Amino acid sequence: MFVLCNQNKELVSYRAINRPDITDTEMETVMDTIVDSLFCFFVTLGAVPIIRCSRGTAAEMVAVKLDKKLRENLRDARNSLFTGDTLGAGQFSFQRPLLVLVDRNIDLATPLHHTWTYQALVHDVLDFHLNRVNLEESSGVENSPAGARPKRKNKKSYDLTPVDKFWQKHKGSPFPEVAESVQQELESYRAQEDEVKRLKSIMGLEGEDEGAISMLSDNTAKLTSAVSSLPELLEKKRLIDLHTNVATAVLEHIKARKLDVYFEYEEKIMSKTTLDKSLLDIISDPDAGTPEDKMRLFLIYYISAQQAPSEADLEQYKKALTDAGCNLNPLQYIKQWKAFAKMASAPASYGNTTTKPMGLLSRVMNTGSQFVMEGVKNLVLKQQNLPVTRILDNLMEMKSNPETDDYRYFDPKMLRGNDSSVPRNKNPFQEAIVFVVGGGNYIEYQNLVDYIKGKQGKHILYGCSELFNATQFIKQLSQLGQK
Repeated sequence: MFVLCNQNKELVSYRAINRPDITDTEMETVMDTIVDSLFCFFVTLGAVPIIRCSRGTAAEMVAVKLDKKLRENLRDARNSLFTGDTLGAGQFSFQRPLLVLVDRNIDLATPLHHTWTYQALVHDVLDFHLNRVNLEESSGVENSPAGARPKRKNKKSYDLTPVDKFWQKHKGSPFPEVAESVQQELESYRAQEDEVKRLKSIMGLEGEDEGAISMLSDNTAKLTSAVSSLPELLEKKRLIDLHTNVATAVLEHIKARKLDVYFEYEEKIMSKTTLDKSLLDIISDPDAGTPEDKMRLFLIYYISAQQAPSEADLEQYKKALTDAGCNLNPLQYIKQWKAFAKMASAPASYGNTTTKPMGLLSRVMNTGSQFVMEGVKNLVLKQQNLPVTRILDNLMEMKSNPETDDYRYFDPKMLRGNDSSVPRNKNPFQEAIVFVVGGGNYIEYQNLVDYIKGKQGKHILYGCSELFNATQFIKQLSQLGQK
């Protein structure tokens, strides 16, 4: 996964690209920034991609400019950055990769969706940036001459990196599974710790008899191996503490905001399943979530609905949202976007449209666990391909599908750039880069990771112009919706 422009990401944000008052020259600047970054990315990879993109979107503007830039660089053989040396060295040596450029507007519901996997939840509810999560912990009342002061917040930072085996293994797992795994790790650690303690106490054996001495030499060997595994044990303890703290912080959010209820309800909306509770009930429930949670839920409903709610219904929803303390600006923008998108094309569909239950088990975890998941549903994730994954699958496997049949095709290595949507090569691709112009998120990334697990020998890279969570995305929609 890669992200462009971490420093001045406002330059290439969703808002920057979709501002109604943007001038042509400003738009050119935004596109050039994205194209320059992607160009550098491909020089680093040492590969010239075949580019596919949808028509009439910002992604198409990026594709046209990138094709031109790659073509100009390849034409000047002496100064080309794609020389023979780097091409062979790259992992993409035999077959060229496919670059699929998609526009954020093809799917606005996913970035707003409440999520259920560990990494995406950490990004959604905690302060998680550049693989570092910052937590606030309160540390009791301080006794001081001036009397009892209020609790002081301690800030703690944890790095969640590829070196962390637990994170690598569980970042894509559903949250209840993560809580269970932390508990198991803790128990196995305690067992090892007890063994070291037991050996130490045996070492204090009294008496000189034969049995004691032979037992001692036997245990010395054991203790030596136990001591040599101490660094490993300490590292294990550090990771357990880290994930206990992070997972506990996430769990507090889930319980306080009823995030499991939101996740389940949104999944049903997005897969057109019958709903067991009315949307108004959730919006009006003072205990369910923050105003922002309610706004996200309603926007997903509004985006996914085949037919927009009638004016009378909409007024009723608006009133409930206002009463719940929501800012209605994002809705203003989505309304305009939907009216515009209707003229352009049909909305994206999400996975299956049958009314099968999502296989949700309201099973509570064993209560001996430190993470008391009482009242939190243990939801089982159902594998569905999100729009971005579906588009990638069609183009990578060369499937014919109305959704992607008219995607433009660019090959910067062809001498004459003939604009066509007819692909030259008919073989499925082994490597692909999917890049979202306008911002991406961990839900889409995880969906692609799960998709590629079943495809042997294939690699996917997921890139985006910025990586935002729902809070940051809502903020941008709100700014776009301001009058």
